[in-house]
Amino acid sequence: MKKRKKSRFMFCDRWIDRNWIVGSMETFQDLIVMVLCGSMFAVMLLQLWGIFRALSQPLNYKQVTAQILFILILVELFRLLVVYLQEHSIAVGVAVEIAIVSLLREVVVHGALDISWVQALSISGLLFVLGALLVVCAKIPHMDCMSAQTRFCPSFPPESGSSQHRNSELQKSNREALR
Repeated sequence: MKKRKKSRFMFCDRWIDRNWIVGSMETFQDLIVMVLCGSMFAVMLLQLWGIFRALSQPLNYKQVTAQILFILILVELFRLLVVYLQEHSIAVGVAVEIAIVSLLREVVVHGALDISWVQALSISGLLFVLGALLVVCAKIPHMDCMSAQTRFCPSFPPESGSSQHRNSELQKSNREALR
């Protein structure tokens, strides 16, 4: 009996290439992400138009500030999707920044004085955890690249004898294997 290749499998009495299926699915995912990018861009333009209309009327600072922060969140989400399209991995640092700005937007919209002490304490704890995660992402500059093993990862001069040096050597060997 003849063995079949690992990259092929049987489906409806025909041989279908697994690599072709995965490639098609990745292309379809890229198309979905591009549609999301276009939709977010349209929403950003609508929000900008709403800000300009709000500035022509008596000014409601809370509403204008909420709209501006919402546009900033959309810009960060757009940046996250662009990074995904380039590298097919999510940048953890950008996602944490989006979470922080979204949390602060909710505090601004609802007013810091209108929040109960339990909510204020939980928001403070969440901000502390997100800030710590952001610091960790900054200390390990290419944590996202190391997990994705892409060749877009820039290398920094390593500190000798440290784990960063070993990670740098691992990145170099991964880049050479990709070539």
